Amino acid sequence: MREFEYFYTIQPSKTITTMAGINKAILVGNLGKDPEIRSLNDGRKVASLSLATTESYKNKNGERVDNTEWHNVVFFGPIAEVIEKYLRKGSQIYVEGKIRTRSYDDKEGNKRYTTEIVGDQMTMLGSAN
Repeated sequence: MREFEYFYTIQPSKTITTMAGINKAILVGNLGKDPEIRSLNDGRKVASLSLATTESYKNKNGERVDNTEWHNVVFFGPIAEVIEKYLRKGSQIYVEGKIRTRSYDDKEGNKRYTTEIVGDQMTMLGSAN
């Protein structure tokens, strides 16, 4: 299975070019709580994070307004082990990954959807806790 689907566009010169979709998220933020760590059946670790990103601006009255967005981020394997060892609530990190939406059935049998960032790179920022 290929990582990207290819779309073909015919240019006015009648040549065919290939364009791939891009699914890339880059975030810098702070953990809202300690990471949740669990192990898969194959022994790999999974780290689930709640990451806050905050943008600030001044409104028309000149007052500073903060807008915070919360992101669910998940890491697998060796990065999850680093997260387990070093990250805590308030830790500032840089994350790169892809956006994924998945479905699951809740306790009442209703289908639910969740969107998360599947991280593939993480850099710890700021001072050590």
